Amino acid sequence: MKLYDFEVKDIYGENYDLSQLKGKKVLVVNTASKCGLTPQYEVLEEVYKEYKDNDFVIIGFPANNFGSQEPGTNDEIASFCEKNYGVSFPMMSKISVKGEDMHPLYQWLTSKEKNGVEDAPVGWNFQKFMIDEEGNYVGMVAPQESPASEEILNWIKS
Repeated sequence: MKLYDFEVKDIYGENYDLSQLKGKKVLVVNTASKCGLTPQYEVLEEVYKEYKDNDFVIIGFPANNFGSQEPGTNDEIASFCEKNYGVSFPMMSKISVKGEDMHPLYQWLTSKEKNGVEDAPVGWNFQKFMIDEEGNYVGMVAPQESPASEEILNWIKS
């Protein structure tokens, strides 16, 4: 399987076919508005602005799986992201990133059986998954690591 096999809904409820990202490196991040790591939105936006013209995109997936830190509706989340962090990268509708109701995309991202690389269960908000230009899973960067970490920036530039 590849990233391109999935269709999700954007934060406005419209279908978003991930195959439209062919040829781009994609950083998939599960986000939350009321988390100690929420300021990572600012760094994500900086990285996105710097590299978006180099076939790179970030996709945010709000999730309320950890400590009820994303309780809002999609509209509230979109407003929060725009108002507080000027988020311009694509944000998707709120989903579940673990447990019995885990979204199929996250089943692929977190299971070696499905992504062919590693098991990478989501441990907290702002876990970052790297997907190459062909839609293949590359690896995961822990929630506490900055979106501007050496590992991520070197991968984007490679």
